Amino acid sequence: MPLEDIVLSHSDPATGLPVGPRPEPVATTGADAQSSDALLALILTSVDDDKAEDVVQIDLRGRSDVADYMVICSGRSSRQVASISEKLADRLKHEMQMVVRIEGKETGDWVLIDAGDVIVHVFRPEVREFYQLEKMWLPGGSASLGDYVAEA
Repeated sequence: MPLEDIVLSHSDPATGLPVGPRPEPVATTGADAQSSDALLALILTSVDDDKAEDVVQIDLRGRSDVADYMVICSGRSSRQVASISEKLADRLKHEMQMVVRIEGKETGDWVLIDAGDVIVHVFRPEVREFYQLEKMWLPGGSASLGDYVAEA
């Protein structure tokens, strides 16, 4: 295969600008790769089942090459934040045969779950309010920011 046919990266390391299409995800089993929409639906169902609060989904397609979606939600305590994250990882493993990377579960203040095409942030409310990721990623004036929209 000629070198120019191999996509080594979907962004130029020097500029960070896209240089080609994103490579298709590789299935972890013999089955077809799961779509990011099916992955998002499973994640939203999981966090809802575990009583996560203030769930916000952000469509990153065309805005970032890191992922297609970002999900941000809150748990009422460090224990609930860790539990939501752990159960989500277990569901993804059993239902989609996907092993995810988790950061921050030990402290339970802010847990990041990298599920490939969907990035999930689970916060304690105080930590979420401090970092305000929604303000960085949602379009200005979005109604789904809820309490996080600054009063004019």
